[in-house]
Amino acid sequence: MNNQAFIDGQNLKLGTFKTNPSWNVDLKRFRVYLSQKYNVNEAYYFIGAYDPKNQDLYSALQKFGYIVIFREHAESALSKKKGNVDTDIVFTVMKSLAEKEKFDKVVLVSGDGDYWRMVDYLIQKDKFEKLLAPSRKNLSSLYKRRMADTYRVYLDDPAVRSKIEFKKK
Repeated sequence: MNNQAFIDGQNLKLGTFKTNPSWNVDLKRFRVYLSQKYNVNEAYYFIGAYDPKNQDLYSALQKFGYIVIFREHAESALSKKKGNVDTDIVFTVMKSLAEKEKFDKVVLVSGDGDYWRMVDYLIQKDKFEKLLAPSRKNLSSLYKRRMADTYRVYLDDPAVRSKIEFKKK
């Protein structure tokens, strides 16, 4: 299998941090988890606007094996630093399909309902592997109502969380 993961970095961060109790994903362990559990060869980490203050994070992500994708912003919008990467992820996935890139299925890391139409289409075309939702509480109701449970995994599930949680040394 040659699967690709598309990670909404802001959704992953906020989906685990804004829970009770909050927790953080160990991005190195998470990359290994994606490879071993879902046969992910390429993991695209969409992160919002480039900020030089976060260079250590960007370097670490690349070292762990992620392909880091930044959100382009007009100069006037940079001060707001909106990290909305939804359209970037949808465009990248659909471009991969249109250009017939050689991959088997998509793994999406997000709980955002804005991806529902893309996910539904990928399921119909047998190109969707799994939705990895950062938290059960923050998952869009679109997925809860319209998606078979077999396509969903919650990262805050204790069995999953124990494999990917950042642990202080």
